[in-house]
Amino acid sequence: MEKRKTLLLVINPRAGKERIKNRLLEILDLFIKADYEIRVHITQQTLDASRVVSETGRQYDLVVCAGGDGTLNEVVSGMMNVEKRPLLGYIPAGSTNDFAASLKLPKNMTAAARGIVEGQVFPVDAGRFCKERYFLYVAGFGAFTEVSYLTSQDKKNVLGHQAYVIEGVKSLASIKSYQMRIWSEEIFLEGEFIFGIVTNTISLGGFKGLIDKNVSLNDGWFEALFIRVPRTPLELSEIVSGLIMKEEKNDLVHKFRTRSLRLEAEEPVDWVLDGEFGGTRREVLVENLPGQIQIVKA
Repeated sequence: MEKRKTLLLVINPRAGKERIKNRLLEILDLFIKADYEIRVHITQQTLDASRVVSETGRQYDLVVCAGGDGTLNEVVSGMMNVEKRPLLGYIPAGSTNDFAASLKLPKNMTAAARGIVEGQVFPVDAGRFCKERYFLYVAGFGAFTEVSYLTSQDKKNVLGHQAYVIEGVKSLASIKSYQMRIWSEEIFLEGEFIFGIVTNTISLGGFKGLIDKNVSLNDGWFEALFIRVPRTPLELSEIVSGLIMKEEKNDLVHKFRTRSLRLEAEEPVDWVLDGEFGGTRREVLVENLPGQIQIVKA
């Protein structure tokens, strides 16, 4: 008798507006009809998803994450600790779902589950942060980046994308700058910066257009964006024009592509990985790990 395929379904029940509860039976029915033997794990606390995937992932043919970008980050981080990695499925159930937008996954959770059952394997790059942490779509610091993890889940559930805007505007009054040096094969930067991201997505915090819309998720390259501190209202206007209006390059906004990047700051800097707090560091190494995650999608 042919061995049944095995599936680990990791669910964050609080993601988004807890909508996954209304679709769970439909989703389970789809996987059962596809002849999967299923184990369901409901996350209990932060890093629980990472732990369960790291400890048991090798037992499964497919791991499916039902949650937001933070839960997905935990699942992927757990998978990176598994020598023989299972395939990954993603059912976006969070308030923003940035990486799902880049993958062009359906917003309807049942449709996303059907895509996992009927879809094809799509390799995506993973990011390694300081040799020990991982991310799928963004590592960043500075203005606005802390909005994701400082915005409460309840507020995200009620306000959705508006939560990011509201909390982001609040942070403008207290923007902090960091003296740092940044190295990659492509560029060297030195000075005072208020914002920096290394990313592999077309959407950040629910907003599209900050990064090139033609981003490839599996070409081995990151898109990097670093913004220097503005000294005058005119310089702030130039930054906004450079980001929003896509005007000519200026000395305050640096956009480039890179496979790896090293950064040193004169004081500790808080980092965000996939919308979640990633630690406080003075020295950072970010590396692209090409095609390390195999996602099943329509």
